[in-house]
This record gives sequence, structure tokens and C-alpha cells, in this order.
Amino acid sequence: MIRDKRRIDPVTGEVREPREAAAPSPTAPPETPAASEVEEALAERTADLQRLQAEYVNYKRRVDRDREATRQTATASVLTALLPVLDDIDRAREHDELTGGFKAVAESLQRTVGALGLESFGDVGDEFDPRIHEALMHGYSDEVSGPTCSAVLQVGYRLGDRIVRPARVAVVEPEAAPPVAENGSASFAASEPAPVPGAPDGTQPAAHGPDKPGGGEAHEVRTAPGDERIDRTEAG
Repeated sequence: MIRDKRRIDPVTGEVREPREAAAPSPTAPPETPAASEVEEALAERTADLQRLQAEYVNYKRRVDRDREATRQTATASVLTALLPVLDDIDRAREHDELTGGFKAVAESLQRTVGALGLESFGDVGDEFDPRIHEALMHGYSDEVSGPTCSAVLQVGYRLGDRIVRPARVAVVEPEAAPPVAENGSASFAASEPAPVPGAPDGTQPAAHGPDKPGGGEAHEVRTAPGDERIDRTEAG
């Protein structure tokens, strides 16, 4: 289709009036989603963000926990190697040999390991705890009411809640009293009758009749425990 866009009409020579632009056809307004759909999408995005934030917080906590565990393991490894040196310092102090420059160095070393969290434990009179004590000697005493450390052979060390080395101690406990019967007297286990002197096989004397010793009745004679033989004796 060819349109004549000349402003002057070639036939009449008159200026043509410009045609009015065609009015645009009305278009339908854009569809807007319903409010319920918007709220649902917003809730989903919020839940996603909350989940991501929780995962990040858990990850950060796990990393911090692993970093602290690694630090404590490395510290405990170094302090464990220094324990023999600390034992030598304690022995020198007990013998009054910790003097001069050696004393200053020893005190500086003990302050350093203490700043790292190393603590010593184990004293005479402490209640024995198998979780932190190692018993090397055992005895009995009437002066204690329960297992008690009577001597500390080697102090123990802990790093926080971690036991680097248990304390090596000697333990005493009260002597066990004999069981008491209901009537108040000490009860003893029933023992076998004493064997007859001069009877090498351990036989017991035969029971005699009620009339007179050595009556003419037959009686059983049981041998020592473990021997199942049964002899019968007749009065001669």
C-alpha cells in the first residue's frame, strides 16, 4: 500500500492539512499478582535467608571450636614435654637446691606454663579419685574414713578440663570390720570339724549309741572333704 505524504496537493496546488495521528489503541493494564502470592513468595525468601544465616552461624561455631581444640592440643603437647623439667625443679626445691640464677629461671618457667593454663594438683589428704589419681601403693589405716592419698609420689597436671598427667599417689583406706550377726556378735563362717589327732586321712570319730560308748551298733564314719568313701564300723 502506497501513501501520498506530499504536503501540497499536485492537482489543486493547495497545502494539505496534516492528518491527526491515530489515537493509540487502549491497552490492558499489566496484571498484578495477588497479595497472597506476594506474601507467600516473601515468606519463602525470608525462610531461605534465615536458613543461610543459621548455617553460617553453625559453620562459624564449628570452625572456632576446631581452632580452639587444635590450639589446646598443641599447647598440651608442648607442656607435656616440659613436665620432666618441672619435676626436676620440684625436687630441687625440696632439697633446698633452688638458689641463685637457677631459682629465677625456674620461677620464670613456672609462671610461663601457668599463664598457658597448666595447673598442678595432688596433695596429701585428698580423697582418692581414680579419674585424676594413679595409685602406686596401697595400705590400711584407722585414721581415715575412705580411700585417701597418704603420700604424693608425683604431682599431676591439668590443662583446663584435660588431664595432662594423673597424680601418682599412695592410698590408704580403713580396715574392713568383720561382719556382725543380728544378735550383735561377730559371725564366722562355719568350719569343718577338726580332724582327729593321729588320723592321717582326716576321718572323724564315729558317733556311738546313746546307751554306752562303743555300743554294738553300726555307725557311719565320713572321711575328709573331697573323699567320698563311707566306712561302716562294727563294735568288736
